[in-house]
Amino acid sequence: MDVKQRMQELAQARYGREPAQCGDGELYRVLLQLTQELAQARPAPQGERKLYYFSAEFLIGKLLSNNLLALGIYDEAKQALAQCGKSLAAIEDVEPEPSLGNGGLGRLAACFLDSIAALGLPGDGVGLNYHYGLFKQEFHMSHQFEQPNPWIEDDSWLIPTGTEFEVPFGFGPVKARLFDIAVPGANTGIANRLHLFDVEHPAPAPREGIDFDKTDLPAHLTSFLYPDDSDEAGRLLRVYQQYFMVSAGAQLILKELDERGCGPETLSDHVAVQINDTHPSMVIPELVRLLAARGLTMDQAVEQVSKTCAYTNHTILAEALEKWPLTFIEKVAPQLVPIIRELDARARAAHPDPKVAILQGEEGKEIVHMAHLDIHFGYSVNGVAALHTEILKGSELRHFYDIYPAKFNNKTNGVTLRRWLEVCNPQLAALLDQCVGPEWRADPTRLSRLMDYYNDSPVLEKLLDIKAANKRAASDLFARDQYGIRLDPDAVFDIQVKRLHEYKRQQMNALYVIHKYLEIKAGKTPQRPVTVIFGAKAAPAYVMAKHIIHLILCLRRLIENDPQVRPWLHVAMVENYNVTWAERLIPACDISEQISLASKEASGTGNMKFMANGAVTLGTLDGANVEIAELVGPDNIYTFGAGSNYVIELYDQKMKDGAKGYQSRVYYERPAVKPLVDFLISPALTSLGDEAALKALWTDLTTKDWFMALLDVEAYTAARDRAIADYGDRAAWARKMLVNTARSGYFSSDRTIAEYNRDIWRLG
Repeated sequence: MDVKQRMQELAQARYGREPAQCGDGELYRVLLQLTQELAQARPAPQGERKLYYFSAEFLIGKLLSNNLLALGIYDEAKQALAQCGKSLAAIEDVEPEPSLGNGGLGRLAACFLDSIAALGLPGDGVGLNYHYGLFKQEFHMSHQFEQPNPWIEDDSWLIPTGTEFEVPFGFGPVKARLFDIAVPGANTGIANRLHLFDVEHPAPAPREGIDFDKTDLPAHLTSFLYPDDSDEAGRLLRVYQQYFMVSAGAQLILKELDERGCGPETLSDHVAVQINDTHPSMVIPELVRLLAARGLTMDQAVEQVSKTCAYTNHTILAEALEKWPLTFIEKVAPQLVPIIRELDARARAAHPDPKVAILQGEEGKEIVHMAHLDIHFGYSVNGVAALHTEILKGSELRHFYDIYPAKFNNKTNGVTLRRWLEVCNPQLAALLDQCVGPEWRADPTRLSRLMDYYNDSPVLEKLLDIKAANKRAASDLFARDQYGIRLDPDAVFDIQVKRLHEYKRQQMNALYVIHKYLEIKAGKTPQRPVTVIFGAKAAPAYVMAKHIIHLILCLRRLIENDPQVRPWLHVAMVENYNVTWAERLIPACDISEQISLASKEASGTGNMKFMANGAVTLGTLDGANVEIAELVGPDNIYTFGAGSNYVIELYDQKMKDGAKGYQSRVYYERPAVKPLVDFLISPALTSLGDEAALKALWTDLTTKDWFMALLDVEAYTAARDRAIADYGDRAAWARKMLVNTARSGYFSSDRTIAEYNRDIWRLG
């Protein structure tokens, strides 16, 4: 296709004028239509076995540049726009970001779809078409407020398919309408699909905030991702959403199986279902129900499903290992209850240990353990980093590992380096082309050849120049889009951007900011200015997480208004952090904050994106940080803190005897720690913020501190100060940057997906 000519044709057909006379919004819609035409013309890959990747989230980000690259027309489109006096970057700004996910779980799912297509494998995603996302984050008076985050326009990436299924809820049937988003494979000539189910008549956005009638189920099943679960109606709505997704998805699977001329008794020969965390777990009893309805015996149905479904565990946090009251299932999908009871009975007959039962608790108050359902009646259980998988086998899921050792395997996460280098850091991608050849896009292991330039001064200088340019661009974006906040691009950019959760320990980062503030006030200025950047959303009902955001925003105001401190220290927090902001901040980062409590972060993927873009990790030996440390060596990462075995031991002691194990008060009383924590309730801070919120956070840290920020804060401070000091040796720091980029090829999601396919899915 001649891209320039097709753009002219579409511009004339849609707007009656040449592309040069079109506005940015009009040209965005022209390019959207052009890429849709090309993607939809591509055939789906064929094979005996097809994957259906079920996930509550697909954080796909803006798609224009990604799809132009995958279709092989990025440079041609950019050149055609330039000839019209137009900028692709300006047109990308017009594109709304799909509100289909929130954190690493959803971003990983998006990377996986990209890599499945790039490897030419037959595999589609299955999820829900959320209209208003998690929420749009707004800051007022140093607090987070939530607003709807609409993204669906008349012209969007959504493709109406005309396919509908009836989902049988307890209150009656609801029609599920199927929309697709094309997923073209880079350099493969094929396209898979992201299948998104929607209700027939979606509710309009709330007029203010994200409160809505959670009992109006037919209208609100696809309104919001993760509705507020602080009340029973919210928790029930989550179960309704999950069943809506898996019932429609299971029906789609069987419809496509029929279209291939395959009988239901051959399901496992032709289908692989990957359950991404426990949200889609009801697909197991639903498939059993549907197969039985098609004439299979219960034994046959259970056998087929058990050879079809595989489960990815993303966390050991209890809140994410979902457990639903059986009474919820009885209300949502009563037809599943006898099947769940049957599956529980089969599991108990084979394995009488009550710890591994699916249904636990006394009759009438039984709880369904969704992960137990997945493990008993799936054929694979994988963790997402080497350390995480060992913790699953040795601790959190040990009883299951003892029963099913062959089911357990590790698949260390990865990211799509095409997007996280080529799209968001084109200058670095061009340098990599020059140094190692453009083949790194298809074979990321070639990035290791960058080590040949370890002592090449011009390449090292170029790395520093690219980083400086990206920092200037990020600073300009802050000034434009974040209340005119101005960052010093010559400062060290120290960045922590991820979901706000206490185990990720943004509160420990804030304590370090207080440490530097107090040092500067005491006359000890740092060797160079430091800019600390946060980006995070707190779940609407997660009060302590909101208190941490409030602390960060109060610290920003405090420092901004202090002429003694402001030249040396700055704090910024992105309002409504999303994939678009990640693409701007990750290339600009010097120090990547990956400071979760050891054993709690299953993997992380932000750490991989920062690494590929030449940031140096400051982190605990948790999740994939362990593998990053092994790859780059001790001179190119800053690690600190208690190890996972020690942390797990502290938790075990605490659970057995509350007076033992970790006691935050002991660490709070340490001379280097107490002033930092007490600053939360000092007049300097409370005069700027909500005293009750700051006091609640202080109380939690001094009496509970469940994720042990005070345990590691001194070691963290020392490691961070050391990293900032080392940053001053620019040549040595450039070598650290080079090593991190060179060793990042292992963390390609292409490698991860190839391993999934080899060991679990066996597609083709």
